[in-house]
Parts: sequence; structure tokens; C-alpha cells
Amino acid sequence: MLWLKAFHVIAIVTWFAGLFYLPRLYVYHAQASDSISTQRFEIMERRLFAIMTIGAAASIFFGGLMLIESPGYLQMTWLKVKLLFVALLIAYHAYCYKLMRDFAAQRNTRSSRWFRAFNELPSLFLIVIVILAVVKPF
Repeated sequence: MLWLKAFHVIAIVTWFAGLFYLPRLYVYHAQASDSISTQRFEIMERRLFAIMTIGAAASIFFGGLMLIESPGYLQMTWLKVKLLFVALLIAYHAYCYKLMRDFAAQRNTRSSRWFRAFNELPSLFLIVIVILAVVKPF
């Protein structure tokens, strides 16, 4: 179980690294005015999205294996709430994909200021998820 937990944490770090940085790239992309910069951001976003998706898939995989190993945890309220936030995080991840596709198709309508606010959401998810997993408040 400890090996699964270790790999789960490693995957989470990878996932969140991408979730923290990809929206920051969107801030800069929204400010870019020349085609060279725009193309560079599209390449960077696509590559980072691939890496963070691998981290997301591995997080879900190892988390799922831990639940298979210890299914009794599914009865605990803190885990149910944590899984709800993980589902919201997956939705955020999917929305990042949509935004990336919008940039690639020159359909972005959001300002760099909007992306700055959007960039703060993963921090809130991380705080809630870590508190739930470590403190287990209920």
C-alpha cells in the first residue's frame, strides 16, 4: 500500500505542476501579439498538457488501486468529499483542454486578467484535497 501511495503522490505532483503552469501560459498567450510567440505558446501548451494528462491518469490509476486494496475507505465521508473535489479537478483539467483548443483555433475570447484568476483555482483544489487527505476532518 505504501508503494501505491508513493506513486500516487508522485503522479499528483506531476499533475499539479501542469495545472499550475498551463493557465499561466494562457496568461502569456492571451497577451501575445505576434505569430511566432503564438506558435511557441501553442507548442508549449500542447506538450505540457500531454505531460499533465499522464500525471492525471497515473493519479487516478494509483488512487483507484489504493481503493481496490482498501475498499473500506469508500465509507469515509472525508474520502467522498475528496473524490468530489477530484472530479471537479478533472473537469478543470478538461476545461484547460478546451481553452487550449480555442487558442489553437484562434477562438480565445478571454483576457489575460481572466486567465490570472483562472490560474488560482488549482491552488484552492490542492488546499482542500490535501486537508481532506491528511487531516480527515470528518
